[in-house]
Amino acid sequence: MTRPVTVGVDGSREGLAAADWAAREATLRGMPLRIVHAWLWQPLDVPVVQDRNVQADSANAVLLEAGTRVSDRYPDLSVTTEVVPDTAVSALLCEAERAGMLVIGSHGHGAIAGFLLGSYGQQVIASATRPVVSVRGHDGQHEPEGDEVVVGQQGESGDGDAVMEFAFEAAAARGATVRAVRAWSLPPVFAYSPGSMRLADAAGGLEPFERKTLERALAPWREKFPTVPVIAHVEIGSAGQVLLSAAARAQLLVLGRRVRRSPVGTRIGSVAHAALHHARCPVAVVPHA
Repeated sequence: MTRPVTVGVDGSREGLAAADWAAREATLRGMPLRIVHAWLWQPLDVPVVQDRNVQADSANAVLLEAGTRVSDRYPDLSVTTEVVPDTAVSALLCEAERAGMLVIGSHGHGAIAGFLLGSYGQQVIASATRPVVSVRGHDGQHEPEGDEVVVGQQGESGDGDAVMEFAFEAAAARGATVRAVRAWSLPPVFAYSPGSMRLADAAGGLEPFERKTLERALAPWREKFPTVPVIAHVEIGSAGQVLLSAAARAQLLVLGRRVRRSPVGTRIGSVAHAALHHARCPVAVVPHA
């Protein structure tokens, strides 16, 4: 069975923008769309709003608005909606398990929107086992200007294959170019292993070494997606700053998140954190080994 593009909505402008983007993505990829709203009835302190039926009607209205909006814009798209009786983070993580990707709304330059206020959005992105796309609160009928999908590449060849695959599939669906970005900086002398330094010397220096590493990582994806134009972008500087600059006019920014736990819990990393808060285009965070 084809996994759906699943989007969480909460009645906010950001949630509707996420639904718009998810509907377009589902259409481009030939996938069904699933719209969910997390609602768990809890009696409130104010008696006039304690009625369960009133709260249930409000939850259903959120779904009706989003479902009607995308169905009007994409009449041929298969759309299902559901109120999920759970807390937001738990509901979205469960939904992500069954989805091809999970889409959520974001203010950008601040917290994730609506029922994902504060650290909730970060918890979802940091813990999900499937790609999570954060969409800023703009009218989703049109993607940001530009004809590129920007993807960050790090590590050795073969690292983060799931990240590259997501980026190339997104570009192929859009008829877009993949700009693969590998940022590097002059490290302390102990930051590169002796083996890496020997390879760098053999390559003619650190920049040619980084470029060859990027080209090795791209080689299988150029072969698998021969019609997708590719730009190999190597630049000295902070990874976050380089990626944000490269994605200034991109349709989508794709980043990886290594699946591992730190002593203080699951984290998304400083580069993804910066991109989620400051990128103008949607940001996809893809977990990988």
